[in-house]
Amino acid sequence: MRAVEFKTRLKNNTILIPENLQKEIKSSKTKDVRVIVLINEADSSEESDFKNMAKEQFLKGYDDSDSVYDKP
Repeated sequence: MRAVEFKTRLKNNTILIPENLQKEIKSSKTKDVRVIVLINEADSSEESDFKNMAKEQFLKGYDDSDSVYDKP
């Protein structure tokens, strides 16, 4: 099975297939396909809290003597 990736938009809950791929799909009466839908979501408050906590913990290990590694 060949994998094809493309970005598209939903229109009336329908996935729009790019024209260059439509011909390939129509070329056979039956086609097995696999569709994977990834939806971008805004960071949840739980994920945001985790990121903030991780940042705080990371910076706790920073010491003034580490400043020699900072860019001028």
